[in-house]
Amino acid sequence: MSHSVPLNKAPGQDRPADSVEHVELLPTARRTLLLAAVVAAICGGLYGYDTGIISGALLLITKEFSLSSTLQEFVASAILLGAVIGALGTGFLSERYGRRTSVIVVTAVFITGALACSFAPDVYALIVARVYLGLAVGGSTQVVPMYISELAPAERRGTLVTMFNVAIGVGIFAANVIGFAARTAWGWRPMIAIAALPALFVFVCMFFLPRSPRWTAENRGIPEAIDELRKVRESRREIRHEVRQIRENADSVEEANRGWRGLTQPWVRPALVAALGVAFFTQCGGLEMMIYYAPTFLRDAGFGNDSALLASLGVSIVYLLMTFLGSRFVDRIGRRRLMLIMGPGSVLSLLGLGLMFALHPDKGSVGSYLTIVFLLLFMVFNSGGIQVVGWLLGAEMFPLSMRGQATSLHAATLWGSDLLVTATALTLVNLITLGGTMWFYAGVNLLSVLFVFFFVPETTGASLEDIEIALKNGEFRPTRAHKAIRNY
Repeated sequence: MSHSVPLNKAPGQDRPADSVEHVELLPTARRTLLLAAVVAAICGGLYGYDTGIISGALLLITKEFSLSSTLQEFVASAILLGAVIGALGTGFLSERYGRRTSVIVVTAVFITGALACSFAPDVYALIVARVYLGLAVGGSTQVVPMYISELAPAERRGTLVTMFNVAIGVGIFAANVIGFAARTAWGWRPMIAIAALPALFVFVCMFFLPRSPRWTAENRGIPEAIDELRKVRESRREIRHEVRQIRENADSVEEANRGWRGLTQPWVRPALVAALGVAFFTQCGGLEMMIYYAPTFLRDAGFGNDSALLASLGVSIVYLLMTFLGSRFVDRIGRRRLMLIMGPGSVLSLLGLGLMFALHPDKGSVGSYLTIVFLLLFMVFNSGGIQVVGWLLGAEMFPLSMRGQATSLHAATLWGSDLLVTATALTLVNLITLGGTMWFYAGVNLLSVLFVFFFVPETTGASLEDIEIALKNGEFRPTRAHKAIRNY
C-alpha cells in the first residue's frame, strides 16, 4: 500500500495534523453513523436473500430443468464459488480504492447478477450467473463488516457490525416468505430478480456516506481522516483519542508488516488462527446446510412440500430473531463468552435431530413434531452464538496495515467452508443417512466449542488499535475469566 500523504502532518503544513481543537462537530454525527451502518448492512440482506431464495426456488428450478441431485448441488453451490473469488478480489479493491467505493462496486454486481440469474435460459447459464452473483456476495462479506468496524467506536463496534448479521436474517426471512407465498404466482425468475431493487437503493446511498477514517488516514492523510471522523463522532475528545491511536500505530508499521507479507509474520498468527478457525466453524457447523436444504431434507423425511417450506420459514424467523438478539447483547456478554454459552446447545440439538431422522417418525406423530423442535433449537443456539460472532471477528482482529488482505482471507475461508458443506451435503446424506449427517455436524459443533475455549480471546470493548498492540506484545490470548484484551 502506498502512503503518498504523511500520516502525522497535513500537506503543506508544519502543525500536527491530529490537532482537532478547531474541528467543527456535526449534530447529525450519531445519526450518520447509524445510517451508514444500516445502509451498508443491507448488503447482508442481499447476501441472505440471494443465497436463501434458492431454498424455495430450487424445487421450481428442478421441475423446469429436470435437474438431477448433482445439478441441484451445482445450482445451490455456484454462488458460493463466486463468493470465494469475490472475497479474495475485493480485498485488493478495498485497499486500493477504499471501503466505500468497494461497497458501491459490490452493489452494482448485486444488481446485474440478480437480473442475469432471472433471465437465464437454461441451467448452465443459471449456474454461470450465480457464480457472477456470488462475486457480490463474497465481496460484501469482505468489505461491509470492515467498513462498519472502522467507522464504529469501540464500545458500539459489536452491535453495529453485527447489524450485517441481522440483515442476513432479514434477507433469508424475506426469501422464505416469497419462496412460500409467491412461488406459484410468480415463478422462480421474479423471485430472484426482485433483489435488484434494494441493491439499487444501497448503490445510490453509498455515494453520500462517509469513508472509513482509518483507510483515509492510511491513504489520504490525517487531516482528511479527521474530516471523516467528525461526521460520525460526537466529541473532540473521541476524535483526538482515535487519531492519536491511528497515528501511533501507523508510524510504527514496518514494510514487512504490510499486506499479504504482513500476514506471514509470527506475531499475527494468533489472530489468523482465531479468526479463520471461527470462520471455518461458522459455516461448517451445519447452519448454511439447513438454510439451503431444509425443505429438501424435510420432504425426504415425509413432510409435504407446503409443510417443508413452512418449516423453512420458521428456520428463517428463528435465525432473524436470534441474530438480532445476539447483536444487541454481543457487546455486553462478550464474543468469546457468547460462543461458549451457545455452542453446547448446538451440539445437543443436532444429536436430537439426528435421532429423529434416524427413527423416521410417522407424519403427524410426536416424533415428527420433535424433528421440527430440534431443528429450530439448533437454529436458536447456532445463529445466536457463533453466527453472530463469526463475521465480526474478521473485521476487528487484524492490524490496519494488512486488514484488507486479512479480511479477504477471512471471507474466503467462510465461503470456501460454505461451498464445501453445500456441495457435499446431499452426497453426505446418501453416504451416511440424514440422521448420520446430523450427528456428524454435532461433532463439528463440539470441536468448535473446544476451539473457542483454547484459541479465541475476548475482544469486546477493545479498540482496533488495542487489539493490534496486544498482538505485537504477545498478549493476544484467551483467559478463563474471559478478560478483555484492553485489560491485559
